[in-house]
Amino acid sequence: MRINMKKILRIAPWFGVIGILLVPAFIHNPYYLHLIETILIYAILLFGLDIVVGYTGQVSLGHAGLFGIGSYTTGVLLLKLGLPFYLTIPASILTTAAFGALLALPALRVTGPYLAMVTLAFGTIIQILINEMSFLTEGPMGIKVTKPVIFGIKLTETGYYYFVAVMMLLAMLCVHRILKSYLGRAFQALRDSPIASDCMGVSVYRYKVLAFVISAALAGLAGSLYAYSEEYISPNTYNFELTILFLLAVIMGGRKSRAGSLLGALIVVMLPSLLADIDLFRKIATGAAFFGLVFALITFVRARARWRDLLVPVVALIGMALFAYKLESITDWRLTIFGLMTLFVVYYLQDGIVGFVMSLTGYRSRHITSHTGANENVGAVQFQDSQTDRCILSADQIVMQFGGLKALNRVDLQIMKGTVHGLIGPNGSGKSTMMNVLTGIYFPTDGKVNYGGILISGKTPSAIALAGIARTFQNVQLFGEMSATENILVGLHHSFGSSLWDILVANRSDSRHEANARQRAASILGFVGLSDLADEEARNLPYGKQRLLEIGRALALNPGLLLLDEPAAGLTAPDIKELTEIIKKIKGSGVTIILIEHHMDVVMSVCDIVTVLDFGQKIAEGTPAEIQGDTRVIEAYLGSSQEDTGNAKTATGETC
Repeated sequence: MRINMKKILRIAPWFGVIGILLVPAFIHNPYYLHLIETILIYAILLFGLDIVVGYTGQVSLGHAGLFGIGSYTTGVLLLKLGLPFYLTIPASILTTAAFGALLALPALRVTGPYLAMVTLAFGTIIQILINEMSFLTEGPMGIKVTKPVIFGIKLTETGYYYFVAVMMLLAMLCVHRILKSYLGRAFQALRDSPIASDCMGVSVYRYKVLAFVISAALAGLAGSLYAYSEEYISPNTYNFELTILFLLAVIMGGRKSRAGSLLGALIVVMLPSLLADIDLFRKIATGAAFFGLVFALITFVRARARWRDLLVPVVALIGMALFAYKLESITDWRLTIFGLMTLFVVYYLQDGIVGFVMSLTGYRSRHITSHTGANENVGAVQFQDSQTDRCILSADQIVMQFGGLKALNRVDLQIMKGTVHGLIGPNGSGKSTMMNVLTGIYFPTDGKVNYGGILISGKTPSAIALAGIARTFQNVQLFGEMSATENILVGLHHSFGSSLWDILVANRSDSRHEANARQRAASILGFVGLSDLADEEARNLPYGKQRLLEIGRALALNPGLLLLDEPAAGLTAPDIKELTEIIKKIKGSGVTIILIEHHMDVVMSVCDIVTVLDFGQKIAEGTPAEIQGDTRVIEAYLGSSQEDTGNAKTATGETC
């Protein structure tokens, strides 16, 4: 059944394309043809909005404004200069893309509801400007637009439908290629963990701006096509209600899906009209109640949910059906019903209708992973040399102050190449703060950090990562909705040199890069012992395997220095043993390691030298054996000095 479903889903897009192109052959009424045309135009905008909302996780309420900019750019150029469509459409795309870059600026500083409010303000300002700048936009009077003229012939409604359909298919193809490439993985990584993305060399600044620019460009294309389609544009069209409809369309249809965007466009265009007919509404409500009840029974029988989880949605659907037969007129209730239906879908179908259908059929997308040529010993990490006689990183007189608190106070740190350097200390001693300073998350209040003889303090986390410093996190920071292979591929992001143009035209070089990266990812997964879980979503992995995957992703950067922040935290004894062996393998591959760890048995078994911090100051440094017998270290952990060296070693080991 699953194999058949895969085949169906592979050929379904082709049937969809054929169906779209054959619409004029079966629908001759200009009104209905125009309605479907509007659906296709909205779908173009939703493809772009899904990049921002579905992939990068940014809530944008400014796309109605971008849509308006695209429409009015076309309208003004046509009205003032009489330019043909092959100039107005590209101009609309470029102009709106520029405004998209402007809209991205607040997205770099605020998130969540604050970003939603900022983008909403942007859309409102655009509407006001369109209305007030009458010298350019004709203000409330609007602008009359005529259908495009091709080879001296003005397009009819049918001709323009075909033009819109072709533009929609091209937009869908371009978006699909972008989102299936390394750019799509970068966008998705931003959604799951921006801080981890930055530390994998995927610049949050760059890719947020890029996502907004691509999204805005598609909104500009849709706006331009809409102006020609309606043949009249006015400020009232691009209002708050429209931007809410766009956002709901993405959520209801299903995020991260081109089919979801098409379905969302169909819903927001057709449903208000369908709900105008009371008889049709009764049929829709009855059908929804029936299918909801059947689905609930099937789900309950398969023990996939408790009856309490199914009771509310089933009762709601049946209640809506009964309510439909009590209504005599739907006109006064149409918006209320539409809102309740939307709320229901958003609450109970968080992956949208397309995601719901996928889960119902049992289909899950699989990622192609090459395991050929994987060598567990050397396949994952290769370095030019493994000399241990030079300093690879030095931190000089580092001060990190938060208000009146000095988390680090004049700390020096020298890391010799090819060693495992432990960094230990009681909770709150400044270990993770030092880790964040070394990787650029914190800019030190004073002092400097050099890596390979180059000053890196003050650089961005992505720049430091690309310079050769990789890290893991105290709290696991994986890209949960992505597979294990895709997590590794994000770490390999730096190895992709293809341009946006290469991606859009399906350049063979880009395909080779992807194939090589997947082979490399398979090798790294083999190195950390996760080959069998290559296609599993990261959020579904056992906690111990998530830790290993995070290490594997860091190794994908091909680092010279790897920072491990409490990798054994929360692991069971067998997992800790496996982790210890992997750390030794990594060291054997020539990677220098800084290890923060509270499990003293791990520190003593793998570290060549250990630095101890307490209250933000370095209190000791030496070999593991020397540290175990250091009275200052024992005092830091136990709060008192002990003279007996054997007891000191035991006490220190147990405490850590």
